[in-house]
Amino acid sequence: MSITHGIKKLGVIGAGQMGLGIAFVSAVHAKVPVLLHDRSSAQVKSGIALMDKLLAKDVAKGKLSQEAAKEARDRVTVVDSLKSFREADMVVEAVSENLALKQGIFRTLTADLSLNTILATNTSSISITKIAAATIPEGKSASDPEGKESTSRVVGLHFFNPVPVMKLVELIPAVQTSSETLDRARAFATACGKEVTTSQDVPGFVANALLMPFINEAIMCLEKGVATRDDIDKTLKLGMNHPMGPLQLADFIGLDTCLAIQQTLYTGTGDSKYRPSVLLERMVDAQWLGKKSGKGFYDYPSQ
Repeated sequence: MSITHGIKKLGVIGAGQMGLGIAFVSAVHAKVPVLLHDRSSAQVKSGIALMDKLLAKDVAKGKLSQEAAKEARDRVTVVDSLKSFREADMVVEAVSENLALKQGIFRTLTADLSLNTILATNTSSISITKIAAATIPEGKSASDPEGKESTSRVVGLHFFNPVPVMKLVELIPAVQTSSETLDRARAFATACGKEVTTSQDVPGFVANALLMPFINEAIMCLEKGVATRDDIDKTLKLGMNHPMGPLQLADFIGLDTCLAIQQTLYTGTGDSKYRPSVLLERMVDAQWLGKKSGKGFYDYPSQ
């Protein structure tokens, strides 16, 4: 028996690549009205421009009619405050991989929104359980009925970049997450046109617990002079049939994101095999963040 997600209005926090992508698939495929918030007006402007570009591209390719594209665009509304999410049935947070930042947002959502609102995080590595604990109402404990109810509606909903293209969503329950929350989140991801896998709440979940050490090892090979940048990437592309090499992939993900996830794996497990590459740390220090900054392991001239 299929589960109805019951999401009549969605809130998305963050208008960057991930947040905008989540808003896009929610409006286009799930056909749900979306409230989009970002504290940066420049990021909102850039995100909306990207959405218009994606919709126009889908129309040009015959994937969407002009009418369907307009209807999807009209479903997305920019809001200037988290309080505007009071009408939302689910809110998806898609900000930087920073635990304190995410906890602060979830505390604010707890104070402003109904206990019936599902609170989802798009984190790709951080403990969902720690984020859920931030929703315990002030003056209450985890064992109080209010504490249990609030934390039970928190779930990990990890979309992959670029969201309109990548077919997977990784679903991660916190130890507090209710089965109803999990079922509704899964149903919503499916409505967005995604396949869903489930992971336990461990550092990196499945995807990044496998991917990031692989990328980190490739960076260490470069750091140690084992092989050149081009030979490392060529080896994986031609020898393993990967669509792009690990160094180019790191550039596309964002080196700051790669470092944040690798640090989460290292601190979360205490295992030295997850120690981030010194070269990766120095590149982030230099603000060489990959494609988004114009320079990483490769150069990306501004267009």
